[in-house]
Amino acid sequence: MALDQLKAFILKMQQDDELKQAVLAASTADDVAKIAARQGFEFSGDELLRFNGKKVGQVTVVKPDHPGEYH
Repeated sequence: MALDQLKAFILKMQQDDELKQAVLAASTADDVAKIAARQGFEFSGDELLRFNGKKVGQVTVVKPDHPGEYH
C-alpha cells in the first residue's frame, strides 16, 4: 500500500540527515518519489501531494507554493 510506504519513507528520512537533505533539495513531488524509489519505497508524486498537511512523526508534509505555478 502506497500510504504505508510513504509513511515508512518519512520515518526513515527523520533518521537519515543525508536523505533529508536530498528530499529538501528536490524540486518536485515526483523527484521525491524517485529518491524514495532508490531507497526501496514505492509511492507516486501525486500520492505525496495528496498527503499535504498530514504529519508523520516530527515531519509535516507541506507542498510549497511557487510563484507562477499552475494548478
